[in-house]
Amino acid sequence: MKTSTFALIFGIVFLIAGLMGLVPLFLVPPPMDVPPTNFTLFYGFLMGRFPVNLLHSLMNIVIGAWGIAAASGRWNAAAYARGVAVLFAVLAVMGMLPMLNTLLGMMPLYGNDVWLHGIGAITAAYFGFRQPSAKDRRHILGDRRQRMIPIHQERRYGLADRREGFDGMSPA
Repeated sequence: MKTSTFALIFGIVFLIAGLMGLVPLFLVPPPMDVPPTNFTLFYGFLMGRFPVNLLHSLMNIVIGAWGIAAASGRWNAAAYARGVAVLFAVLAVMGMLPMLNTLLGMMPLYGNDVWLHGIGAITAAYFGFRQPSAKDRRHILGDRRQRMIPIHQERRYGLADRREGFDGMSPA
């Protein structure tokens, strides 16, 4: 699978998850034994499994929109995958620490979110940090050759003189 395809699928999934977190129909009220948060707008468990609130849903929407933009070519898909890998790895580690599992009371990161962010980080790291295949490398070289200025145009602009060692003075 290409990195742009990963960005598209990941983006669509997180955009849908973020939008679902804004619909009360998909939220189950949190149980009494969960860590308390100060920001309780749209606070609940998405589909009864993943703790979310408004900030968490907005973060998912931004990550989803970023992924769709990366897949369409407006952003580098490999840079998107690297950024998501780092962000999700940090969120997974923060979710495992008792003092930071609610992001200082702002966003719930505990429970099933820990493994979801961990798996997302590993998947994004694979697509973000892998070497391009030989087919992709040929495309990069071909694209680079197409953008080069031919020599006859360079002479017209005066750039050939530097390549031939001509210093601009007439030979005496």
